Amino acid sequence: MRPLSTVNSVSTQSAAGKFVENRRRGVIAIPYQEFSKLSATVEDETTTLVNGEEDLVKFPLKGKNVEECAPRMRFAPSPTGSLHVGGARTALYNWLTAKKGQLDFPNENGAFVLRVEDTDLARSTKESEESVLADLRWLGLNWDEGPDVDGAEFGPYRQSERNEIYGKLANKLLEEGKAYRCFCTKEELEEMKAKQEAEGVPTRYDGTWRDADPELVQQKLDEGAEFTVRFKVPEGARVVIEDAVRGNVAWDAESTVGDFILLRSSGVPVYNFCVAVDDAAMGITTVVRAEEHLTNTLRQGLILDALGAPRPRYAHCSLILGEDKQKLSKRHGATSCNQFRLEGFLPDAMINYLALLGWNDGTDNEIFTRDELIDAFDVDRVVKSPSIFDMSKLKWINSQHLKMMTVEEVQPLVKEQFEFLEMFKEGADAEKIDEFATAATTLAKQMMETTRDAATNAETVLKYNLAESFDMLAEGEAKEMIKNGNFYPIAMTLIEAAEAGTLPLPDSNDPLAAFLDENKKAIVEDNQTGGDAYSFPEAYKAYMKQLAKEKKVKGKNLFHPVRLALTGEMSGQDVTKQLALLSLATSDNSVIDQEKAGVVPLSDRIAQLKTFCETIPEEFRAPKVEEKKSKDAKKTENAAGKETVTKVIVQKAEDPLDTYEGPAITSLDIRVGVIKKVWEHPEADKLYCEEIDVGEDEPRQIASGLRPYMNAEDMEGRKVLVLCNLKARKMLGFPSHGMVLCASNADHTEVKLVNPPIDAKVGERITVPDFNFEGEEGAPMKENPMGKKKIFEKIAPFLVTNEYGIPSFLGRPFMTSAGACTSAISEGNVA
Repeated sequence: MRPLSTVNSVSTQSAAGKFVENRRRGVIAIPYQEFSKLSATVEDETTTLVNGEEDLVKFPLKGKNVEECAPRMRFAPSPTGSLHVGGARTALYNWLTAKKGQLDFPNENGAFVLRVEDTDLARSTKESEESVLADLRWLGLNWDEGPDVDGAEFGPYRQSERNEIYGKLANKLLEEGKAYRCFCTKEELEEMKAKQEAEGVPTRYDGTWRDADPELVQQKLDEGAEFTVRFKVPEGARVVIEDAVRGNVAWDAESTVGDFILLRSSGVPVYNFCVAVDDAAMGITTVVRAEEHLTNTLRQGLILDALGAPRPRYAHCSLILGEDKQKLSKRHGATSCNQFRLEGFLPDAMINYLALLGWNDGTDNEIFTRDELIDAFDVDRVVKSPSIFDMSKLKWINSQHLKMMTVEEVQPLVKEQFEFLEMFKEGADAEKIDEFATAATTLAKQMMETTRDAATNAETVLKYNLAESFDMLAEGEAKEMIKNGNFYPIAMTLIEAAEAGTLPLPDSNDPLAAFLDENKKAIVEDNQTGGDAYSFPEAYKAYMKQLAKEKKVKGKNLFHPVRLALTGEMSGQDVTKQLALLSLATSDNSVIDQEKAGVVPLSDRIAQLKTFCETIPEEFRAPKVEEKKSKDAKKTENAAGKETVTKVIVQKAEDPLDTYEGPAITSLDIRVGVIKKVWEHPEADKLYCEEIDVGEDEPRQIASGLRPYMNAEDMEGRKVLVLCNLKARKMLGFPSHGMVLCASNADHTEVKLVNPPIDAKVGERITVPDFNFEGEEGAPMKENPMGKKKIFEKIAPFLVTNEYGIPSFLGRPFMTSAGACTSAISEGNVA
């Protein structure tokens, strides 16, 4: 092959030295025409670049069918910013294909290749490259070949370091007449474009220098005129690809693009030339990328064909949109991978969700482990319709992955969240930090959607949001409870006990007692208390029993006032665990920066509670005595000597339905079922696995947390109520589809099944009086929007059992064709 130096024999030592220096740095910073003047007498490193047929770039897949080769996939980020959702999905699809290929072709060179496309010298930065690589590592998308992998066969893996390769192949195309030098100035090109626009024809290069006289070209070179290298699009050229996502795509090259640039006048190669060369030289078998690159395929296909290089297979994935159907951007919230990491999302949950943005395995399964994704993924199942990024769906998937992890596995991630929030004191004791993080993780484990939730939950627990006075307390559940009169006497008793030192408090020598069971295993169920017979939780339980006896109250009339008094909230996790976490945060050797965390110690809470109680009006300081009959009730006797009849006039109570603003009970698909089989979950000592007939072709499999409360043999054959329109999910590997409804007391120490009448029909849907369950209006909500909108969570606070144990919604009983449902627990909750 004739070297570029023979185009003009003038040798410029300074230009040669400049070229060699820049090539070592990985940057072309001199005009391409200077490169063309380098002579064969320049030092060996340069002559190797331009001389010798044997030095031409090899194309490893030449002569092979790419679909029969081990997948070599590439992710090629431009280091001009952080890794965003779209790029992460592209990387994931390539990674999954490569990993599956390595299992299918164990003895071949299949690989996930990381190539940094940093030819945009003005915008590319080392910091951005490091950021992108860090995000890929966080996601666990580790590469087999890349810029930091020693000894990789097809390097370098930064485009800025591959100029030698581009130079060889640009020269090859020039020599073969498939490319040419264009000496048009910027002004001439702008004039050409303006003329074409005025004539209403497509704007493209008009081929002025395409077939120029060689003597004129030589004259321009001798004058040192700047030039670009343009690709000569063959007449009648047509590029056709079979895209794995979009099917057959074709372009008429001659009418679509003019002769396009390969090398700019600065000598810097253009994007499409670099990409085509790199894909061929690295043996890439399939290019999976975003649909915005589809039009680039035309130019890249022409270049590959001209070089005699095999084309890879292509798969162009659709855009990811926000919920407003616009392209996902910062206005939709977090979009960069690092932001998701900071907000407490798990890398396994992220790749699970990203995989579903445009792909499914043909089942309803939505929870996948990393290995399951590798096994199931296939580019041919990627759909071409745009995907909607749903943050609530991502949080749900994240919560499912968190549930599959142990406290010990989640704890380091929660600790990291506290560090992000700067809640630990500088230089705090590492062992004490681990203790606090363990307690906070255990406390929040069941309700966490992200690891950030454990940290923000701890912040809520450590603060005390009781109003300064009764008048300043917002209207709502807390104020109504105080008006009923139970709060004041219970709060005053707590104040007296705290001031006298008789209120049970966490033991500083056993700070994790409330969070660990007798085997020192973390307790994640909120209805289970920790510690042994002599621990703080047991002492607190005994104190509450005595308080109930003294005040003659029980259930919510006891637990709600105590919770508000000690925590400042009407709801939350077990009070002993909250007080134990507070104790860890306020002890002498605490690791928590109390000012940053807004911690309110127990002594300050008692003082604030005392001040608050002083503002409670006298009329609300004692429990009300309910009158069942009005004063004008009277007796009348039948004139014929019949029995005495008592006429009772009862004042009509306010109907809770009048003020209810939540979802309709018809949103839920609650059916009568019968338990066919029960067995213990092999990996969870609190779960039963059940087969339940709910009137479908096959029994449903459902996991429930009933194992601590009842025996398996007592459950089999029982009729139950099943919430059926919950999406299927995996509970530690067990596919669970639905939820068995139970009644529980206020502190969840008692849990019993809700009982349909014995004659209720299996599969029939329960109804509630005053609600229309017929037709389209009464149809239950579909599983997916049901979960997304968290309908059951909004309805659950209004599902209770009355004083007779009848489960009800807004005072209306659960009904079947055989009558009302019942339970063994009165004045409890249904869930």
